[in-house]
Amino acid sequence: MRFFVLCFLLCCSVPANAKEIAGVMVQETLQTEDGIQLHLNGAGIRSKFFFDIYIAELYFEHPSSVAGEVIEKDGRKRVVMHFLYDKVEKEKLIAGWDEGFSGNTPAEEVVKLQERINQFNAMFVDAKKGESIVLDYIPAQGTVVTIAKEEKGIISGKDFNDALLRIWLGEKPVNKGLKEQLLSYNK
Repeated sequence: MRFFVLCFLLCCSVPANAKEIAGVMVQETLQTEDGIQLHLNGAGIRSKFFFDIYIAELYFEHPSSVAGEVIEKDGRKRVVMHFLYDKVEKEKLIAGWDEGFSGNTPAEEVVKLQERINQFNAMFVDAKKGESIVLDYIPAQGTVVTIAKEEKGIISGKDFNDALLRIWLGEKPVNKGLKEQLLSYNK
């Protein structure tokens, strides 16, 4: 009988629309401020040299297990990076973004995006354990960048958001295992 009571209490303590990854609750669905429902496309841990750096969560209006569909389809999209590592310096974040953009976007497109990439990079500060970076794509507006619950600005253009998503979902993603986890949506 105690076993059943314990199981019941454990089931009630975790919201039905959430799952836990490395002690962080990841929501299965989110409601945006303007009433759009986003669905978890996938989530996983970004590790480097055996250290867990952050949990990445990808939300989309139209979930898909195909990278090209997630990148190319229009609609609201959100990437959440929840930091697990004690501190990731601003310079390392920027170097990672630059490497991700150049590794997954054709050089001529990076040149066209460079001013916006510089604007994006200028928004960053050191990321500390427990903080989040939220990259919210809103069609006709751009990518809203929120760091540690403070909105830093908006980077215009779907082309910028496509290049940003390719950092995780492109041909040379930041981590192949993480790419698979972010595309783990099952129809």
